[in-house]
Amino acid sequence: MGEITFVRHGQANSSATDEASYDRLSDLGHKQARWLGKYLSTHEEGFDLVLSGTLTRHLETAEGMGFKPHRTDPRLNELDYFNLSDALEKARGVPRPQGDGFADHMPQVMEAWHAAEIQGDESFSSFEARVVSVLLEAQLPGKRVLCVTSGGVIGMVMRRLLDLDPTRMAHILLPIFNTSLHRVAVRADGALLSGFNATPHLDTSDRLYAKTHF
Repeated sequence: MGEITFVRHGQANSSATDEASYDRLSDLGHKQARWLGKYLSTHEEGFDLVLSGTLTRHLETAEGMGFKPHRTDPRLNELDYFNLSDALEKARGVPRPQGDGFADHMPQVMEAWHAAEIQGDESFSSFEARVVSVLLEAQLPGKRVLCVTSGGVIGMVMRRLLDLDPTRMAHILLPIFNTSLHRVAVRADGALLSGFNATPHLDTSDRLYAKTHF
């Protein structure tokens, strides 16, 4: 049996209002990546293949973990949240939220995007197709594959594995921690979810402050 481990990037520039300025790790994000890399090196076997999205926060996370990706793949890049939220405001008059408002906002974004009421750089169907394609290619029997990516991609993987509608996909996407681990077991008859949102490298009393969502 093989395994795919999806890792969400470390904390990025959470005060940003656009993708370009968001796309870099904070000081805490660099720490999270180093802690995760040390945990994996001391508690797990190595990986046969390491994949990373092409965004700066993906590459900085992989580097901080101590991995040089065998391949970068833009299919692991994040959904276009800033443009999608701008499109939702134009379509429905719903402004981009601050703080806890994301819990109500994200389902509205996913529902409108899925219904093709709004669109950013790509359609919902295009985003889904690219994530599913890399998920299928990473299903290598007997191999351990690491994918450094973003929360939206992980949410779409969960949609595929658990047959989630867009609202439930948004609900499962929201609690994903920075540098969390998500496991997919690869079997002869397909893939199944074997772990979600684990943060063993942060689950000590002196690091609980570092469990961040954004």
